[in-house]
Amino acid sequence: MKAFQNTRGASKQAGFTLIEVILAVGILALGMTSVLGLFTFGAALTQAAELRTASANVIESVTADLEVRLFPADETGMPGEPVDLVDQEVPGIPRAKYSVVAVPVEGSPEAEDGGPLEYEVRIQVSFETRGVRRSRIYETRLLRQRSFAQRMRQRFTSKK
Repeated sequence: MKAFQNTRGASKQAGFTLIEVILAVGILALGMTSVLGLFTFGAALTQAAELRTASANVIESVTADLEVRLFPADETGMPGEPVDLVDQEVPGIPRAKYSVVAVPVEGSPEAEDGGPLEYEVRIQVSFETRGVRRSRIYETRLLRQRSFAQRMRQRFTSKK
């Protein structure tokens, strides 16, 4: 006795029809396009994050440099009036330069010498990428005081 017998007498072949194959390939193509689009989007986000990190590093480096150079010490060792710095090299970052202008903050408390203590500092950072010079402007406030490096230098070089 045959367990599997077609009641109509015609044999059916197992398999996929052409329409099923085309539909499956279309779904696969749609899915792959979406995945590739996500890779491109992820790469763009990664590049933007790297640029933001580099920018933050530049500003951190410039601010540390300004704490030492913006208010040069006078003959008594106290910080003097701010100097305008133009096209200074950014320490550790090639092809990047910065310029700085410091303006006293109105109503700022006075420093030990009677001058203003707090300054509004405008930093213009310029850099070259792909042959084009670009620039950004950042603003911060700095106190006219001896930097940490100056305090440590005085502490370890002064004789008791």
